[in-house]
Amino acid sequence: MADLLPPLPTGFDRVLCVVAHPDDIEYGTAAAVAAWTDRGVEVAYLLLTRGEAGMDSSPPERTGPLREREQIAASAAVGVTRVEFLGHPDGVLVPGLDLRRDIALAIRRFRPDAVVGGGWEVETPWGFDQADHRAAGLATLDAVRDAGNRWVFTDQLTDGLEPWSTRWLLLPGSLTATHGVDVTGQPLERGIAALEAHAEYLANLSGHPAPRDMLTEFAVRSGRAMGVQHAVLFRAIDLQAPPSFSDDPAPADQTS
Repeated sequence: MADLLPPLPTGFDRVLCVVAHPDDIEYGTAAAVAAWTDRGVEVAYLLLTRGEAGMDSSPPERTGPLREREQIAASAAVGVTRVEFLGHPDGVLVPGLDLRRDIALAIRRFRPDAVVGGGWEVETPWGFDQADHRAAGLATLDAVRDAGNRWVFTDQLTDGLEPWSTRWLLLPGSLTATHGVDVTGQPLERGIAALEAHAEYLANLSGHPAPRDMLTEFAVRSGRAMGVQHAVLFRAIDLQAPPSFSDDPAPADQTS
């Protein structure tokens, strides 16, 4: 029997979730957010776009405000009230300096112990990943380091704002998951409610499964890896751990 994944370390008070679009957090991660806010962790969301290019039947000038409203409702379902939309153009994100600069500024302002980012791989088990997702993941990875470097984006360091070195980078949906969050019970229920809050957007997606069915199936599969009923899995990278020189080619992620 394979070893079970351990629970994610709980020694953090603030988490910043950085994603490309409204609804990105709700495909599983929101249930973990609900578990965190239940125990008093302060969670903030940073949306790089307003998702205005996401509905073929609706023009961007209507879609953007709609998706903002749905995201705010989804955030409230899991106890998140701090939601920022940067307004970068949907569908054409580039992981360059402009994006890194804005994410680094948000990190310096919020000073999170952990940043939830995303992957940057082209191909995933569920197909080719969308370009904005890859750009957001890579820009977030770089911005986490930028935020802690006093000599990068020096114009931001005014009015008392200082560099901030986040300890944890958390990547959901990774094939190399190292830890999990038990979301059995109310956290999963609230995570389902969060995705259901994107009602008009989801109605625009032909053949989209019911949020409850889809998220419950994901959580059951992930729960098996932890030995619990329902879970959300992450690759947790301790950015402040000493470097590992193991011969093992797998990522040397830390557990404490």
